[in-house]
Amino acid sequence: MVSTPTRTTAARPAAGGATSGNAAGGKTAGGKVQPPSASAPWKPRGTPAATVRAWGRGFWSALEGTGKSRNGSTYYLILGSTLALTAIGIMMVLSASSVEAIAAGESPYSAALKQGGFAAIGVFAMFVLSRVNVVWLRRFAWPVMFLAVALLGLVLLVGRSALGNQNWIDVGPFTFQPSEAAKLALALWMATVLARKEKLLHEWRHALIPVVVPGAAVVLGLILAGNDLGTAMIVMVIVAAALFFAGVRLAFFTISGAVLAVGTTILAVTSPNRMCRILSWTGQTCADGSDLNYQSTNGLYGLASGGWFGVGLGQSRQKYSWIPEAHNDFIFAIIGEELGLVGTLVVLVLFAILGAAIYRVVVAQHDVFHRVLAGSIMVWLLGQASVNMAVVTGLAPVIGVPLPFISYGGSALLMSLCAVGVVLSLARAQMDPGMQPKKMLKFGPAAFANSVRRARAARAARAAGKPAGQSAGRPAANPGRTPTRPAAHKPAATNPASKNRTKA
Repeated sequence: MVSTPTRTTAARPAAGGATSGNAAGGKTAGGKVQPPSASAPWKPRGTPAATVRAWGRGFWSALEGTGKSRNGSTYYLILGSTLALTAIGIMMVLSASSVEAIAAGESPYSAALKQGGFAAIGVFAMFVLSRVNVVWLRRFAWPVMFLAVALLGLVLLVGRSALGNQNWIDVGPFTFQPSEAAKLALALWMATVLARKEKLLHEWRHALIPVVVPGAAVVLGLILAGNDLGTAMIVMVIVAAALFFAGVRLAFFTISGAVLAVGTTILAVTSPNRMCRILSWTGQTCADGSDLNYQSTNGLYGLASGGWFGVGLGQSRQKYSWIPEAHNDFIFAIIGEELGLVGTLVVLVLFAILGAAIYRVVVAQHDVFHRVLAGSIMVWLLGQASVNMAVVTGLAPVIGVPLPFISYGGSALLMSLCAVGVVLSLARAQMDPGMQPKKMLKFGPAAFANSVRRARAARAARAAGKPAGQSAGRPAANPGRTPTRPAAHKPAATNPASKNRTKA
């Protein structure tokens, strides 16, 4: 008598070779799914990459939550990493600039106090922008773009030149760098224009005009006129990121990348200073015998002498004029010398957390404007940090690019914090309404718009002979009536351009 195959349990191991395949959790002869046995543990099927992606999704789901239970960890990861990097920057600016300040007859706290003042203003602006609906920023896109171009042109007329670059405008006792403000203005303007041309971006002329020509071309031309190739390279990366997140076809980037590579090569070859930097980076000697790789060499000495835990905070030797302007572009070398490998890894981890959290915000956006704006800011901050660290560690020739949040410079710190505030606004919108941080200011653009809307609704209700409480601005306590949602808060439609980008 042949018995019908039955389901085995984990407590009863399969016997014989005929059923040994079921020990891994396969199917029985009857087609029923059988759980894995204790003798042969279950192993996930699929490629290692799929396993890593599944693990990553599970980790972020457990950390962030899903649906209405989102706990807002992305918001607080962005906020925490930004504040930590800013605090580290103020501390390291104090350490790196004190020696040169004393040598110049100034207070050793002068640079750190200025940096702290700009940090306070920037943090306040960051919190204000984090409470403002990003949709409101769209109406300021064109004015701030024209203002940025005007300031870049003003730099060429009355700007101050330092170390071969003409980037700064003196405003009383402070200096302002318009190219830093141009980065955020350009990101906001490109997001506005690309969102309006969403359905036309599959055509080359709509992808180029007016974002690349004349918009980005004018900004790049004015920056290059001030002899600042490093900032121009970062602006090129921001433009490429905006087009990528807007869904422009990848073939466009291949041709554009080749053209930009040729243009960058021409700019480098035609400049003796840039060619000398490249030759010094490759270990050769310049025609005039100078060594423009001097900073990078001493930066490597500082990183090497720091060891695992550093020589101690404030005990750097390279900041004694061995590294000129140590609190600016080469502050990462001072971090490695004073805080050691552990300190540099802490900075790297903080930037990694910031990048991963902003990426979570970017991929959750369905609206083109939101996705392009957040993606451009992410590439701007992480790309600039990567270039700066590559220069300090000798992986790239010396380029005047500061380390975001850490290097000395009020304009760069202020604009970086404002950019993070925009991303925080998007991250806050993804949180469960009951867990969102409350509004910091009682009055603002959104509050003013709501008050105007309520006043109009009240007048309309009085004209119609209805009680003011039943107006559209203040829904009545009638369970049978569904309150209307203001037009500014309608959910964004699904963006088909993202699918085009994926398929391309």
